[in-house]
Amino acid sequence: SSDSGTILRVKGPLEFKCLLETTDALQMHKVISRTFETLHSQVKSESCVLTVCDSPVFIWPNRSFHATPQDITPDTPCEDLQQWIQTDEFENTGRRSAKKRSKKTSTAVCTCLTLRELFKHLNCSVSAAESVVCSRLMEALGRQLGEMEKVMLQHVKGTTLLVPEPLHFLLPEPKGLVTVVYPAGVADSQLETERKELHQQFELPNDWPYFRRANAYHFPNEPYKDGYLRNPHLALTNPSLDNGKVYLVQGIYSYHHYMQDHMDDNGWGCAYRSLQTICSWFKQQGYAEGPVPTHREIQQALLDVGDKQASFVGSRQWIGSIEVQVVLNQLLGVTSKIMFVSQGSDLGSKGRELANHFLTEGTPIMIGGGVLAHTILGVAWTEDLQVITDKGWCGWKGADFWDQTAYYNLCLPQRPKVI
Repeated sequence: SSDSGTILRVKGPLEFKCLLETTDALQMHKVISRTFETLHSQVKSESCVLTVCDSPVFIWPNRSFHATPQDITPDTPCEDLQQWIQTDEFENTGRRSAKKRSKKTSTAVCTCLTLRELFKHLNCSVSAAESVVCSRLMEALGRQLGEMEKVMLQHVKGTTLLVPEPLHFLLPEPKGLVTVVYPAGVADSQLETERKELHQQFELPNDWPYFRRANAYHFPNEPYKDGYLRNPHLALTNPSLDNGKVYLVQGIYSYHHYMQDHMDDNGWGCAYRSLQTICSWFKQQGYAEGPVPTHREIQQALLDVGDKQASFVGSRQWIGSIEVQVVLNQLLGVTSKIMFVSQGSDLGSKGRELANHFLTEGTPIMIGGGVLAHTILGVAWTEDLQVITDKGWCGWKGADFWDQTAYYNLCLPQRPKVI
């Protein structure tokens, strides 16, 4: 769930273990359901313990109790933590009284691990150890367990059980963050019916793949595995224009530039990198699968459609917006519009069209012409477009940035109308 921009997350393992002694579907369903009942009871138990990530705070969510003693460090043995568990009355120091501790309470912590080791097994990230927060988190966890049970029961096939895969998706306001459970190993192409139902449930349009796996929410404290930067334009300060408005690329893309991937393309690879950035957008939004194409794969695609000769593959020859359009169609099945600008000084007059593109399509734009290619990620537009002079690698460019005498072609990828 989310509240005032703060995302609350429970993270940790719950072991699912059951013995299936028959392939009878009805009996298998009963055993699976009983196992999930056990998991539900563990989550609801007073012995269920959460830790606030990267802190010594322990929370017993089903007992409305938390402990924050200063004596606790990451290397404190869990066995020593039992003295902080409230069983009867607390002394003024915060330690438990000398009264006998019940066996039920003593199971609340593990006695063989240090806190540092325990953090590896069970984590909870919350903004405050308030009872309402924990209540909402535990309710959400209970709902997720119910959805996981439903998915597993729906996909029992003979002796095969499909593992339920919970994913989180950030929907447009005011819907916020929601959790959806898919059967692991089942391709997105086979889950269209489920996604249609979700679109209807949350009253979402059918021209954006909100619930494809690639669109799963990426938590800020988790780095991207590929190592690429995401959305560097968000670090910029938007230009201030009188009666103006900023229109930006929608969604997430990875930032591709010269000399990445152990590839020396300095001076000739600008359009390839722009194309890679665009391809990453379609991948990140769930429209395309597979890795972002390499320079050689881009060249091979142009050869395959008959646009280039065999000697082109492996060369250092430039490509332009027309080639970008061809490759997007060949590799991703994406169509593009071409905007023609006779000279760089005319680009300022295209503000309305560019703004409309980012508003309706939201894809990055490749612009090629003159001697370089660039990627347009947004436009600040007014009837009287002001000149933007920042010339950083990712910055706002004014009309005088473009070659005043050269012609330009702009490739505007169009977003597929699919769920």
